[in-house]
Amino acid sequence: MTRPLNIHYFQHVAFEGLHSIEDWIKDNNHKLSSTKFYLDEKLPEIEDIDWLIVMGGPMGVYDEDKYAWLKAEKEFIAQAIDQNKTVLGICLGSQLIAEVCGAKVYPNKQKEIGWFPIQLTDSGRDNFLFKGLPEDLTVFHWHGDTFDLPRDAVRIAETGITKNQAFLINDKVLGLQFHMEVTGKSIADMLIHCKSDIVPGDSVQTAEKISEMRKYFNENNRLLDQLLNALAELTVK
Repeated sequence: MTRPLNIHYFQHVAFEGLHSIEDWIKDNNHKLSSTKFYLDEKLPEIEDIDWLIVMGGPMGVYDEDKYAWLKAEKEFIAQAIDQNKTVLGICLGSQLIAEVCGAKVYPNKQKEIGWFPIQLTDSGRDNFLFKGLPEDLTVFHWHGDTFDLPRDAVRIAETGITKNQAFLINDKVLGLQFHMEVTGKSIADMLIHCKSDIVPGDSVQTAEKISEMRKYFNENNRLLDQLLNALAELTVK
């Protein structure tokens, strides 16, 4: 049993929140706070947090001219990493971490939208955080950008289209391009707000196909809980 953690999260749009992660936080009696940039909320004091979770969004890391808060957000992420905080980035969050750590972020050759399998690398299979995860795991994707592997990072998971699906730096900083936190409601919201992204192809499923594949929700949420438990254990060691 780990001690209660002070967990702060960054949210970029109203429809991409913590989703199943919030349930895990409540179930484990951790303390939760947030900065919702779309509401112009303030950043926390860095010394008040143990974890920083950076969620997704439809914008790109390079959109500072459209979203003025991106610059301050990147500076805070860099500060959190420098101060050895645990940092988890999901989708856009992983891209922001990658850029802060010196990697190039750019449009991928294809979008990945829908339920597709990722493959753990040898490093992923051997890492404490990912023990118990299947080597081929079907997860939810909604991304058009990708990035080079950040400095000091280990590649954890990949697909044929996106080489860097997950990375880990010093067992403290974790980037996931995919979404294991999704619920039926969160996917329905994404299908409403980002429907223009869906141009069906080999790596983009139709809205109907995405909605049909509900069987993956519970397993993804359960495995994410397992991953978060392991990350929490490392935090308090």
